Amino acid sequence: MKKYLLAVASVVSVALGTASVHAADLAAHYTKAPAMAPAYNWTGFYVGANVGGQWGSADPATSTVFDPAAYFASSSVSAIAAVGAQRVKGSSVTGGFTAGYNWQINNAVLGLEGDINYLGFKGSATGAAPYPCCAASTFTVSSSVSADWLATIRGRIGFLAIPSWLVYATGGAAIAEVRGNFNFTDTFAAATESAAIRDTRLGWTAGLGTEYAFGGGWSLKAEYLYVDLGRSTATSTNLLGGAFPSNVFTHSVDLKSNIVRVGVNYKFGGPTVARY
Repeated sequence: MKKYLLAVASVVSVALGTASVHAADLAAHYTKAPAMAPAYNWTGFYVGANVGGQWGSADPATSTVFDPAAYFASSSVSAIAAVGAQRVKGSSVTGGFTAGYNWQINNAVLGLEGDINYLGFKGSATGAAPYPCCAASTFTVSSSVSADWLATIRGRIGFLAIPSWLVYATGGAAIAEVRGNFNFTDTFAAATESAAIRDTRLGWTAGLGTEYAFGGGWSLKAEYLYVDLGRSTATSTNLLGGAFPSNVFTHSVDLKSNIVRVGVNYKFGGPTVARY
């Protein structure tokens, strides 16, 4: 009997020892769940600045009309229109300021953004030709186009490739003051004519961009915009100082630009921490 009890006690002791070892092993392999990383939330008001470059073009045009009692022969009218159809190109550094508001809905981000920038478009062109009726006499048409500033008001719609990386499309209204200057001269009778256009144009813009949030409410963006400001038109009747008022001149100018820029934004409120 004594031997039996000793044997039972020995088995129990070994079993308890083995259980303790397994318990120790289990405790040693237990690890605490990692804390959730901060998740950037794009909702909120932001301001920013940008810098880049623009490559633009304009198509200024000058034409007149035929009147039997006026200055030009009928063949001269078509010749002036051909020379007056000109092409102006210009490029410059751009820069300015941005403000907007985003709404994040799951992995989609909707926004409204406005900006005002220095545009710096400037260019000129000159063309000359002989009068078809009078080859010994020539005429010259000169044009210049400029726009100092550009403002846009645009919607943005994008999706999150990752929580801190936004890819978006944008489009809306573009506003700028377009200026055009035109001059006509000839050697037939030293005729002259001039006109100017100053027009605050409402056009449109569309483009694509990407923005990366790197912490503390700050983000970097890169963006392309195409801008079309449409065409402005003006007329004049000041040929030869008003001696031929029936010779109405028509001048027009349009302006288009491609803009590539980078910028930095600061969103008020900063990131939020996901809690589960």
